[in-house]
Amino acid sequence: MSLSRRAFLSGCAAMPFCVPLARFAVAETTIGNGTLTTLSDGHLTLPGSFIFEPMPQDDLAPLLSQAGISKTTLTPDCNVSLYRDGTNTVLFDVGAGPDFQPSAGKLLDALGKVDVAPEDVTHVVFTHGHPDHIWGLLDEFDDPLFYDATYMIGRAEWDYWMNPETVNTIGEARASMAVGAKRRLEAIEDAVEFFNGGDEVLPGIQAVSTPGHTPGHMSFEVRQGSEAALVIGDAIGNHHVAFMRPEWPSGSDQDSDLGAKTRAALFDRIVADDLKIAGFHLPKGGIGHVERNDSEFRFVPEAS
Repeated sequence: MSLSRRAFLSGCAAMPFCVPLARFAVAETTIGNGTLTTLSDGHLTLPGSFIFEPMPQDDLAPLLSQAGISKTTLTPDCNVSLYRDGTNTVLFDVGAGPDFQPSAGKLLDALGKVDVAPEDVTHVVFTHGHPDHIWGLLDEFDDPLFYDATYMIGRAEWDYWMNPETVNTIGEARASMAVGAKRRLEAIEDAVEFFNGGDEVLPGIQAVSTPGHTPGHMSFEVRQGSEAALVIGDAIGNHHVAFMRPEWPSGSDQDSDLGAKTRAALFDRIVADDLKIAGFHLPKGGIGHVERNDSEFRFVPEAS
C-alpha cells in the first residue's frame, strides 16, 4: 500500500523521533470556552546589534545588566499561538520551517504533542511576513503544510511582500526575507483572504493594526465576553528593553520610529483594558500580563 504525502506528514507530526524537544505546549490560558495555547517553534540566535544598534548605548548598558541580558548574542524563544474554541482551530503564524535557523522550525512536532494534525487547523492568520513567522508555510514538497486551512493576512502586509520592488527597497540585510516571503505567499495566492485593522477576522477575533515592525503588522484581540487576550506577534518584540524603554527605537523594526509609537500605544491599551498578552518572542511561553511602573513596564508570565 502506498503512503500518501499527507498521511506521511500527519503521522510524522505525532512521532516523538521527528525532532526532540523538551517542551512543546509551553503556556496555556482559557478565554471563555476557548483555549489559547502557545507552542514552541524553538528559538533564534541573533546578534545583539540586530535590536540594540539604534539605542543610546550608554543608557542601554545598565538596563541590560539589570535584566541579565547579553549585548552580544540573543536567543529569543519562538511561540506560535494556537486558539481552539470548539469550532475553529486557529494558528497565528506558522513558525520558521526548516530553512531559516536550525534551532527553529519545530512547530509540527509541537502540534503533534497536543494532538493537532495539519488537517485539523481550520485557519492560519498571519501577524506579518518575517521568516520566523511565515517560512513554515510550505512542506518539503513546496505545498501548503496546513492544506485544509483558510489563510488570512492583512491587506497592507500582503501588498508589501508581494510587491516586486520590496526586495530592492528593504535593504541588503533583509533582501532574503523579501524573496522568501514572496515565494511562500505565492503558494496561497489563490486561496488567501484579506482583512484590515479593526475587522473581525473570525468570530471573537479582531485584527488590531500595529505597524512599524513591518508595514502591515497585525495583532489580534481574542475575546469571549469579558475575557480577552492580545496576540501581539512582534509588536512588542522582547521582554527587556521593549518593556523598560518602549519609546526607544529597535533595530528589529523596519520602521523604528513607527514601531516605537505603536509599542507605546499598545502598552497603554494592554494596561487600560487589563489584557493578557501572547508574545511571539516573550519568555516562558509568552502568555502573561503587563505591569506598569511609571513609564516602564514589566512582563509577568503565567507559566512558572
